[in-house]
Amino acid sequence: MNVKFLSAARRELREAVKYYEKQRTGLGKDFRDEVLSTIERIVAFPLGWSLLDAEVRRCQTKQFPYGIIYTIENDDIIIIAVAHLHREPEYWKARI
Repeated sequence: MNVKFLSAARRELREAVKYYEKQRTGLGKDFRDEVLSTIERIVAFPLGWSLLDAEVRRCQTKQFPYGIIYTIENDDIIIIAVAHLHREPEYWKARI
């Protein structure tokens, strides 16, 4: 499967990496690596994660309070949001 990011989701990832890097050198890289690992889990088991909506799913990262919000279209995984789990839980709905 191919993985594609909505531009807003890619921006969220960049901003979160910058934020964590400011908190502690190397933490931004750790966050990015965790997100990529989470996406690998999604690719391996695309239907294995919680449904939030009819066709939208969320897979949570293991060490950070974030979830990868995604949908499956044909042979593509579309990343809708890299969402902090304690802020505005449904803001991403405007993107679908």
